[in-house]
Amino acid sequence: MTKLTNAQIAWRVAQDIPDGAYANLGIGFPEMVVQYKPKGRTVIYHSENGILDFGERPAQGQENWDLINAGKKPVTLNPGAAIFHQADSFAIVRGGHLDVAVLGAFQVSARGDIANWKRDPNDIPAVGGAMDLVHGAGEVFVIAEHVTKQGEPKLVEQCSFPLTGVGCVTRVYTSLAVIHIFAQGFVLREKLPSISFDDLQSVTGAPLHVEGDVADLIVPDL
Repeated sequence: MTKLTNAQIAWRVAQDIPDGAYANLGIGFPEMVVQYKPKGRTVIYHSENGILDFGERPAQGQENWDLINAGKKPVTLNPGAAIFHQADSFAIVRGGHLDVAVLGAFQVSARGDIANWKRDPNDIPAVGGAMDLVHGAGEVFVIAEHVTKQGEPKLVEQCSFPLTGVGCVTRVYTSLAVIHIFAQGFVLREKLPSISFDDLQSVTGAPLHVEGDVADLIVPDL
């Protein structure tokens, strides 16, 4: 089945973060979104370890390893950027000062619940800052493969993993579709033109609703 790459999904998310928004990018896959900010658009990216207004990853060999995001990846600073204590950073999150949080997920339910952490006996079992982000940001965008490596749906009727937040996800951007979440559940907005609605529904673990036209999900080659 044809699907988007991680870079293409990140590009698609970047197009929907509005001009002037304050946005947090979660650890891992969501960090790629910073690379695809549309030209001429101002987005102030926040990292919970204490950075406001960071930019793209530096060129290889130009990294400053004293300047990293919450995922320990090197970043650059835009003119006017600020660095501050982690406690102040979480005051920004908990105070409702973020417009958007972009997070990865193991599962998203039809009512907007998100599960993006797991209990791992080989690692420290912790939800991290995501629990604050999903309730502090104005909107929560999830970025994910549409199915797991085993072919199981990530979009489900009810999450089976430990929850990070309840009823907080507003949009899901997957390798196959763009889906918004409303009171009635998953509402399909865009899908790859190469996949039929029925085939998309077959790999989605809850009903997909359609309101008006469903646009083709078109992205550049990246």
